[in-house]
Amino acid sequence: MSSTHPTVRDVTDRIRERSQGLRSAYLSRLTEIRNRDRGSDRMGCANVAHAVAGIPASDKFRVVTERAPNIGIVTAYNDMLSAHAPYQGYPDIIKHEARRLGATAQVAGGVPAMCDGVTQGTPGMELSLFSRDVIAMGTAIALTHDMFDSALMLGVCDKIVPGLLIGALHFGHLPTVFVPAGPMPSGLSNGAKSKVREQAAQGLVGRQGLLDAEMAAYHSVGTCTFYGTANSNQMLLEAMGLHVPGTAFIQPGDAMRETLTREAVRTVLGKAGDVAFSCPPIGEMVDERCIVNAMVALLATGGSTNHLIHWVAVARAAGIVIDWDDFSRLSDIVPLLTRVYPNGSADVNEFQAAGGPGLVIGELVEAGLMHADVLTVRSGGIREFANVPALAGDASEQRLQWTPAAPLKNEAITRTVERPFSATGGLKLLSGNLGRSVIKVSSVPDDRHVIEAPARVFDSQAALQKAFTAGELERDVVCVVRWQGPQANGMPELHKLTPPLSVLQGKGFRVALVTDGRMSGASGKIPAAIHVSPEAAAGGPLAKVRDGDLIRLDAVAGTLAVLLPQDEWDARETATLSEAQRIADGHGLGRELFAGMRRNALTAEEGACSWL
Repeated sequence: MSSTHPTVRDVTDRIRERSQGLRSAYLSRLTEIRNRDRGSDRMGCANVAHAVAGIPASDKFRVVTERAPNIGIVTAYNDMLSAHAPYQGYPDIIKHEARRLGATAQVAGGVPAMCDGVTQGTPGMELSLFSRDVIAMGTAIALTHDMFDSALMLGVCDKIVPGLLIGALHFGHLPTVFVPAGPMPSGLSNGAKSKVREQAAQGLVGRQGLLDAEMAAYHSVGTCTFYGTANSNQMLLEAMGLHVPGTAFIQPGDAMRETLTREAVRTVLGKAGDVAFSCPPIGEMVDERCIVNAMVALLATGGSTNHLIHWVAVARAAGIVIDWDDFSRLSDIVPLLTRVYPNGSADVNEFQAAGGPGLVIGELVEAGLMHADVLTVRSGGIREFANVPALAGDASEQRLQWTPAAPLKNEAITRTVERPFSATGGLKLLSGNLGRSVIKVSSVPDDRHVIEAPARVFDSQAALQKAFTAGELERDVVCVVRWQGPQANGMPELHKLTPPLSVLQGKGFRVALVTDGRMSGASGKIPAAIHVSPEAAAGGPLAKVRDGDLIRLDAVAGTLAVLLPQDEWDARETATLSEAQRIADGHGLGRELFAGMRRNALTAEEGACSWL
């Protein structure tokens, strides 16, 4: 194994140095909490009686008299989300396995989980980002009963995993394992689905044809099969050592799924494998090395840009301060090792068959691009996560066994560090007189990494769609969509813009998107400078852009700028969000309840946190 790469080491050292005070205070609080008596001994008799009133008598005896370990389950189950529908039966499986091992488990609480696929392009999408903080608070409410010796987190999708992780880190004294549910089987390919969407944007396919395609793509329980935020979440949890190794992309209907869920119980209780090992508290595991490992895994797989917001917030919950410069420096030396849609044609099921997270982690660890000396939920450390699980034995007594994910199985999907798809990561930091932003370059053609064209300014994605339908964008153009940041309207993802912009690019026009909103990985092949900070609603530079201004997006040089003389730019008046639009963005479908979050939200680069 190679020694840690100098840049990885330097970035980690800088994070450790800038976080020293916050991290020390965080760990001191964890030590203080861990030194208390266990819950049923520490709490008053009435408190304990309430806590166990609803569980079977045998479990009461174990918790109160035998002082058996009690696992808190926090679940994001609902059947509105295909990815979370499989969780319905998980608590019973977990309780059964806990009892078999002499422990108990209780559903401590549920957290809300919304589907961006359902709310995309609607007012409900404006609650999406802040739902992460609501989930974190819901996790805290669940664990605040303070009767638990460890915890299992049941969640998969976009804001759910970051929210659960932020909440869990505020209870960092508890050993915690995340339990995934897996992706749906492959349906209509992502490429074919996108083609139909583009045809629909041009009026070549009607509603029924579009609906048929979408229903064929999203057709069963499990996560969507493209490598967006949900599946990036699972990759990052593997790289952080917070899963049972190799569980991320095992489908819900696979015979191994229940066994892996039971293994999560054994893992959090320290009863997995033949080696005595106590699962460490999550707050100790998630240190600066662990966070850097997640960042590296994100870059090596061309994962969702949403994590440049979410993992800043996750790190902060553990007393660690990271910023986009850290991502940028790592991106310069981390190779791109996967081609999974939207960065390629493969879906996550094909990625799993090609070695999946285990292959990528093994390559990164051996190359010194990930820290090998980190705590994980398993005794073998991060090297265990370079393996893939399988069932062994006969039907009467099946058991899990792990084998190395290497060697390569499909070089069209996964590569080695020596022969990557690209020598650098899939994300790029842009800066200039329009602020700081990020671009996902891994799926953008090389000849589109630099776009220079006149601006067309929009105050909403609906306005851009209207202009496209009217034929007003049939030219080289940089579409600026502003008032989409956290303080303006909650920073929705603007996926509805991908089809029209893809159509324009397909016609040969040089087009780009610049916005203070989000796009995740859905920008596809369109150059998109997103998360522009500071946002327009906070007086950011996007509020000064006017129609016709020449804008240059240069992903090679890492710049984003309006090409105007400095004195003219400095003297230009800054537009303000109209009161009518502010009222419209703040009302209806529950948006009134999130006014405080919009008001208190930090910048995208600071994690858009509403709780700091």
